[in-house]
Amino acid sequence: MSDFVFTSESVTEGHPDKICDQISDAVLDALLYQDPSSRVACETVVNTGLCLLTGEITTKAKVDYIKIARNVIDQIGYKGFKAGGFDANSCAVLVALDEQSPDIAQGVDEADDNNEDAKNNIGAGDQGIMFGYACDETPELMPLPISLAHRLARQLSKIRHENILNYLLPDGKTQVSVNYQEDKPESINTILISTQHLSEVEGLTNEKEIREKITKDLWDKVVIPATLDLEIKPQKEKTRFLVNPTGKFVVGGPQGDAGLTGRKIIVDTYGGYARHGGGAFSGKDPTKVDRSAAYAARYVAKSIVKAKFAKKAEVQLSYAIGVANPISILIETFGTGIYSQPDLIEIIRNNFDLRPASILEEFDLRNLPKKMGGEFFVKTAAYGHFGREDLSLPWENVDEKVKDLIKFAENYSKLFND
Repeated sequence: MSDFVFTSESVTEGHPDKICDQISDAVLDALLYQDPSSRVACETVVNTGLCLLTGEITTKAKVDYIKIARNVIDQIGYKGFKAGGFDANSCAVLVALDEQSPDIAQGVDEADDNNEDAKNNIGAGDQGIMFGYACDETPELMPLPISLAHRLARQLSKIRHENILNYLLPDGKTQVSVNYQEDKPESINTILISTQHLSEVEGLTNEKEIREKITKDLWDKVVIPATLDLEIKPQKEKTRFLVNPTGKFVVGGPQGDAGLTGRKIIVDTYGGYARHGGGAFSGKDPTKVDRSAAYAARYVAKSIVKAKFAKKAEVQLSYAIGVANPISILIETFGTGIYSQPDLIEIIRNNFDLRPASILEEFDLRNLPKKMGGEFFVKTAAYGHFGREDLSLPWENVDEKVKDLIKFAENYSKLFND
């Protein structure tokens, strides 16, 4: 590809699937806060008037699951006259949680390849493949389409919470199409925003008038502020701007669609710009490599790009359940690397310890909920797990690692040349 249009989407915290991700991660935070060794696989389902928590949990913590779920729903904004068939105070919350399978626990507690090194004693919580990606299209080293989509979704929620547009309701989606020339972002082709709203908007009841009003308001209050600091900005005369294309969006949230944990994995990662191994993140404790190894793969990819070893980097890791060391490590730089693929893999193997126990220690994943006052993973559950400059995420902090990489690469090159 050289000249093309690429599109990514995001959703707001009020989207049914994202409600579920946030509840599952709020449960995880609460359990790890009390017991950092908790094993958690918490799935949430929401529908009109119903919230179901299911999955497998082994923990010494004592938490009120029903209260946690209601608090998340309340904070999102589903309450009172804006609840729309899903009220934090009156929806049914059902809890159906079991303990983790002893067969799985055995593989995590004692790895198949364990030896005198303590970090070999913790095996991967499941088999699987994980991808991490970074590119130089944005300051946070993320693809521009997903970065823009998240910016718009966050701004849409911000003005709703601040009551700047008091007719907005919690559910919403954004989508951004970017024009690329010679593989570089050149301009914004299309912006699409679908936002739930009251049936009457500032005295207007006519569908056409409501849509025109919302379109103008969202351009002024969402699009302009969200893109103000960017080099590539939307232009009213050139960028196609679509708002609620069906005409209206009154029935939304769990009343409009059922929601389920882990159903927005592309929104959570790179917006489809890079590959995904298939595993979701939310509701899973850090011993599960679906989550922790995906964070580690991003850490590796971002470090490679920030060290200017490549303009783009996609890292694949694979694991076997109960085995500590990755089965394979692969990096693809799409022709932008300054080192060969074998050399880059050697650099990675010598500078990143990608065993589950090492990832847990490097990012302190089990203790972060306690350090952050009881809320850490829940904050990643909406608006993406990567490139989050509004959060302090250890897998995004690569400055020290970049220094190590540059120093190692210099010595490695000298050794290779000698």
